[in-house]
Amino acid sequence: MKKIKILLVDDNDNTRASIRQLLELDDVVDIVGEAADGNEALEKAGILEPELVLMDINMPKMDGIEATRKFSQQHPHIGVILISINDEIQNFRRAMLAGAKEYLVKPLSPEEISTAVRQVAELSRQKVAQGKSAEPDRPQPPPNDNKLITIFGTKGGVGKSVICTNLAVSAAQQHAKVAMIDLDVQFGDLSIMVNVNPRKTIAEMMQEGEKPSREMLESYLYERYGVQLLSAPNKPELAEMVVPRRVQEIFDICRQEYTYTFVDTPSFIDELSLTALEQSDLILLIITLDLPTIKNVKKGIDILKSLQLLNRARLILNRSSGIAGIEPHDIERVLDMKIKGEIPSDGKLVVSSLNQGIPFVRMNPKAPISKGIQSLLRVLE
Repeated sequence: MKKIKILLVDDNDNTRASIRQLLELDDVVDIVGEAADGNEALEKAGILEPELVLMDINMPKMDGIEATRKFSQQHPHIGVILISINDEIQNFRRAMLAGAKEYLVKPLSPEEISTAVRQVAELSRQKVAQGKSAEPDRPQPPPNDNKLITIFGTKGGVGKSVICTNLAVSAAQQHAKVAMIDLDVQFGDLSIMVNVNPRKTIAEMMQEGEKPSREMLESYLYERYGVQLLSAPNKPELAEMVVPRRVQEIFDICRQEYTYTFVDTPSFIDELSLTALEQSDLILLIITLDLPTIKNVKKGIDILKSLQLLNRARLILNRSSGIAGIEPHDIERVLDMKIKGEIPSDGKLVVSSLNQGIPFVRMNPKAPISKGIQSLLRVLE
């Protein structure tokens, strides 16, 4: 079953922690965020796009009944499950009239909460599916138009993971079907950048012992901001479980299912990154305005030449507005390669984005750095 994205709302930190523990006993649950009151829940729902909201009925500022009513008006596609210590029929009726899909009474058992979450999610999905079936068919690109795009940098700290995340989210905002795979299997941090705490990663998927299927892959993906993420292992020692043959099979599925599949790689060549490079339709080679990076990129270009992959590579300049003694035209002359895209520097916005786990193209889409990312979409065509 596809993971169920849940926003957990309760004004008591300890209660939220207890309910989170109950929810996380179910592998299909993905808690995308928490809120302490109804106002915060409504604000976060617009950013995190949960499928369900699990909310306490008794909260200050805005109680669960009023928040449910506003969810019904502002986010009718989000199912609300209310929790209360009161089992009186009057409260139940008020909850249903406000638009709640389920009403649970404390104390909660794991079975009770899991059953309620699954049932409400299934009903919501059926409703969404019926709505889509009523819409006129939209032309979908044939599988051979789908692209596998590897984000590659030959030096750490050039910002490839940040670019990968924000580029994927920007593509999803253009109604593309997007996946993102973290192949930096020792120290990958794409999950942190989109506020995912994965319990199932590519390492666990490798232990399935069989060729991956679309359904299997789906159970390991975490959706954020319209992007389906396959996370890197939670522990570096699990990296050795990830083998090129299985990664190739994952790529094959993604190429059939997604308009764009973005692959983040480590800043060195190993068997996994080599597999990604060889299978890619496009390689975004990330560079910054400093000599050590230029030197390493030169080596990376030589490697791509030897593999006959240079024709798939596009040179992308990150932090192009930073203070440096090197100009973009100097890079093009030294590397004998044209810069296809430039992303200006905005350290303050990037740090804020990373700390909150919200891509900056969602936090501030009008910022120059966000527009720089959006302009890269043309490179993908």
